[in-house]
Amino acid sequence: MSNLERDPAEVLAVGTAVAEPAPATGGDVEILEPREVPLGGPRAMNVRRTLPQRRRSLIGGWCFIDHYGPDDVAATGGMRVPPHPHTGLQTVSWLFEGEIEHRDSAGSHALVRPGELNLMTAGHGISHSEVSTPEARVLHGVQLWVALPAASREVAPFFEHHVPVASVLGDATVRTFVGELAGSGTAATVFSPLVGAEIVAPAGASLRIPLDTAFEHGVLVDAGAVAVAGTAVPVAHLAYLAPGRDAVEVVVGDDGPARLVLLGGEPLGEQIVMWWNFIGRDHDDIVAARAHWQAEVIGGVDPHGRFGTVEGYDGAALPAPELPTVRLKPRG
Repeated sequence: MSNLERDPAEVLAVGTAVAEPAPATGGDVEILEPREVPLGGPRAMNVRRTLPQRRRSLIGGWCFIDHYGPDDVAATGGMRVPPHPHTGLQTVSWLFEGEIEHRDSAGSHALVRPGELNLMTAGHGISHSEVSTPEARVLHGVQLWVALPAASREVAPFFEHHVPVASVLGDATVRTFVGELAGSGTAATVFSPLVGAEIVAPAGASLRIPLDTAFEHGVLVDAGAVAVAGTAVPVAHLAYLAPGRDAVEVVVGDDGPARLVLLGGEPLGEQIVMWWNFIGRDHDDIVAARAHWQAEVIGGVDPHGRFGTVEGYDGAALPAPELPTVRLKPRG
């Protein structure tokens, strides 16, 4: 989905330096708290955002984690995100409940359904819309972004749909939507080594999840009482694990089942700038992308230019917010 904040902050994200992995037993669990972000107007959906933040801005190439729901569509109005642009990233849409209609300027028209991956690569520039369907009564899932490495950030935009085959890990069910884990995976296109998986485990389960020692990882708790490597992780919080671990122990409490989203990747080792729905390498990249969007699409100068046109959406595209009056300054 779009970042619909009316006054989005500029974020300078510096990837963890690529280094030799630490010993497999080393490193503490870092707990990242979510912040509530309203998307849109008075009846807006709220999302819980754990990445980016001042304490940490990247986990491998993963640079944006929005966790939402379960939301009653009758109360919130559901999701209606007009056409909006992206650059320098991939959007990874993964639902637990609900149904969302996706359209983009690459000509794609698809439904986002539970257990099915919709992956959109923005590259040089794309625009898309997302609208919950009339059949959706509840919306519940995660919207994720992956920063493209510098060598790939200008690729031509494209869209993919994949359905991972579930696998069993101990008492848990694993659906790996990016990369491979525990025998589940997809052929989703990535431009840096990554893994992304939904893990559902029953009450009382004790899991040993295998990890790539070259990856840093995040474990997002969607539901359940969960301890990661001996540390309790509240619902909607993210547990960060530094590179060097070959596995992590996860224990689920006795009160009910748990759902986790495991994200990981090799440290990007690059600096990125994020603002609104753009990722660049410096302030000028963001200024240029916004100028193209405002002139070509919002201003109507060239609707088929850098960001193209979303065919089939009934409504106007989303104007970009005003840029800050000062250039980007590193922080955090």
